[in-house]
Amino acid sequence: MKNYLNFETEIKEIENELDKLKDPFNSEGLSQVNTDKILILEKDLDKKLKKIYSNLNPWQTTLVARHEDRPKAKFFLENIFEDFIQLSGDRFYGEDKSLISGFARFEGKSVLILGQEKGEDLDKRIERNFGMMRPEGYRKNVRLIKLAEKFNIPVISFIDTPGAYPGVGAEERGQAEAIARSIETCMELTVPNISIIIGEGGSGGAIALASSNKVVMLENAIYSVISPEGCATILWRDPTKTLEASEAMKLTSSDLLKLNIIDEIIAEPVGGAHRNREEILSNVKESISKNLNFFANMSPDEILNHRKNKFLSIGRNDGFIETNSSDSLISKKSAPLKLKERIIKNKNIIIVVVALLFILTVFIL
Repeated sequence: MKNYLNFETEIKEIENELDKLKDPFNSEGLSQVNTDKILILEKDLDKKLKKIYSNLNPWQTTLVARHEDRPKAKFFLENIFEDFIQLSGDRFYGEDKSLISGFARFEGKSVLILGQEKGEDLDKRIERNFGMMRPEGYRKNVRLIKLAEKFNIPVISFIDTPGAYPGVGAEERGQAEAIARSIETCMELTVPNISIIIGEGGSGGAIALASSNKVVMLENAIYSVISPEGCATILWRDPTKTLEASEAMKLTSSDLLKLNIIDEIIAEPVGGAHRNREEILSNVKESISKNLNFFANMSPDEILNHRKNKFLSIGRNDGFIETNSSDSLISKKSAPLKLKERIIKNKNIIIVVVALLFILTVFIL
């Protein structure tokens, strides 16, 4: 049974009609398949999908990113990589099933795979905790990426989580410290790490794995510091203002690419990744291959500096470096202005000071 979003009513009607036409054993008994009408409806469906999905607002994009049928991390892991060997446990507390992790082969080379998995059905979602990792998940991440670095193996992460698990037990076991440690370890890696946001990239639960050389997003994925519902509740005291919140947060892939928060957008099939799994699989595989090749001839220091400079440049209009090897945190634009420029910039203050001095001189004399 297909799942439809609230703005896909017309698409649902067309697809239901198509299903009836394609079934010769319908409720009216055996009938002849009307191929001409099927072709017309398929063209109409394609037009509707293109029209709707080319004009999605940020809240609608959020709903697509959360779609029940959207490909999950496990799907990409099983269909892109070979010889996967799953590794479990953080060696401190236990196993976190919301993070699938292990070593595999990609195009004949070893890679470490980390995938936040929401689960395909209700039972699996409960088992996977809806993709919300606990402290042991982040500590497992730290343990494995350190192991990957030891053997010079690249790291590939699939991000899909509403955020870190907010339970009492998680807080008691040091949730914040585990996330911070995970971010720190990712930033210090001397092997390339690539993060692909395939659905939701929520809060610290996402950034704990997405502190990478390359942060890539699927076209209809989202990446934000908080959910739109949470933002609306805090700012407007009204959880229904999700559209206003999602627009203000700039959480879509196109907005984040403009802000240089992410590095690349992977195109999705018309209607979302769930409508053509083979196409999205091919697009993701091509992106991974391209990004791994980008780092193939870099030294460990160059890889580390690339990541460091990427994050330090966020929020600076023109960047602060000319090359990836620079260690400077100071923009050329932030250097002390010349005397003339400083005078022009502060001319109003100078006029007021001169006027005050003149008045004081008059009174004294």
